[in-house]
Amino acid sequence: MLRQPMLTVIMPVYNMEKYLGRALEALAKQKDKNFKLLIVNDGSKDKTREVAEKYRDRFLYFDIINKKNGGLSDARNVGMAHVTTPYFTFHDGDDWVDPGYTAYFVRAFDEHPDVDIVSCGFWIDSEKRHESHPVGSKQSGGLIDKREAYLKMTNVFGSPVKGYTWNKGYKISVIKKYHLRFVEDLAFMEDQIFNVKYVSLTNGFYYSSTPYYHYWQRADSMVHDLNPKKIPDNFRANYRVWHQIIKSLTAEREAQKENKKIAKKASLSDLDHQDL
Repeated sequence: MLRQPMLTVIMPVYNMEKYLGRALEALAKQKDKNFKLLIVNDGSKDKTREVAEKYRDRFLYFDIINKKNGGLSDARNVGMAHVTTPYFTFHDGDDWVDPGYTAYFVRAFDEHPDVDIVSCGFWIDSEKRHESHPVGSKQSGGLIDKREAYLKMTNVFGSPVKGYTWNKGYKISVIKKYHLRFVEDLAFMEDQIFNVKYVSLTNGFYYSSTPYYHYWQRADSMVHDLNPKKIPDNFRANYRVWHQIIKSLTAEREAQKENKKIAKKASLSDLDHQDL
């Protein structure tokens, strides 16, 4: 008997006909096929929609939302608004995944029910490389606190976590409780801003450096477009990230101080009663 799916894979796409087939082919070969695939077609002008429709029968749960072009953040927000499973993740249309990708998120949440976000490692691939290159020099993982999570998300070199969304699993209950959305006024780093905000509002972060996701580095992608007009966005994005991190860690420190005061008062009160 087929169980209810626990995970939704949200895939925002825009003019991805060249790469989408590779992404969907890999997702169709997942070991755990019991997940929902939600494609958000952000006003593509090529044959992205037609390519996606060819794979409809390859998935147990498949849906396409066709909308006017509003940008990546808007497409992600639309996707989150349609999630009906407890957990969800994101997948870019030009990347692909290993067979254990969907199973990892469900398993990680099942084994660590108290955490609100989980992360897996990833590979880096490009046209110049003939093989996948895993990020991180050694196997690592486990439960980490907010401070370490922030460090791993903002680490420029060698972190298997980083600030991406496609190697993270989230709980839809957190999104609904705090009305979380991706900012739509920045050209990039919106994923890191979202993740930092999400972590600041939750407790429990689990990660594994085991790579399941293949990040395809395209020379023509927006990330590698060195447009001087985007410099102000870069400053604004970094300010928002670090402002949120400092605010979060300060609140954590104050809470710890308050807890110590309460514990000390309780201890002194116990001693007073013992003297009676």
